[in-house]
Amino acid sequence: MNHWLVKSEPSTYSWGKLLKDNKAVWDGVRNFAARKNLRGMKIGDLVLFYHGNEDKAVIGISKVIKEAYQDPTTKEDWSAVDIAPHKTLKKPVTLEQIKAEKKLQNVYLVRQGRLSVMPLKKEEFEYIVSLGS
Repeated sequence: MNHWLVKSEPSTYSWGKLLKDNKAVWDGVRNFAARKNLRGMKIGDLVLFYHGNEDKAVIGISKVIKEAYQDPTTKEDWSAVDIAPHKTLKKPVTLEQIKAEKKLQNVYLVRQGRLSVMPLKKEEFEYIVSLGS
């Protein structure tokens, strides 16, 4: 199993909306590194759901339920995956908290913050989840 983090602006698509919808097409990604990451996702992979801009925090855990396929919002070579909610964190884990943790200094969220879909090592994923428990 692989571990990931996806970012969304709450005003565009929020964790609450994912909970209400019970699944979502993760589309609209227009970055080559993020596309590569989407294409690496497998069914059952766990994905941290991060609210950008307004909250700047990991809010919940989702699961990949459909592997990469042609992004339905374009005819160009971009990919989408489907995700479903798995678990809401008891408390959000802020970007400030993540940056303050020595164990998390190498996560893409700290090093390359503009990337919208990023891999996490299992230990990084578990540590972030523990901060939200």
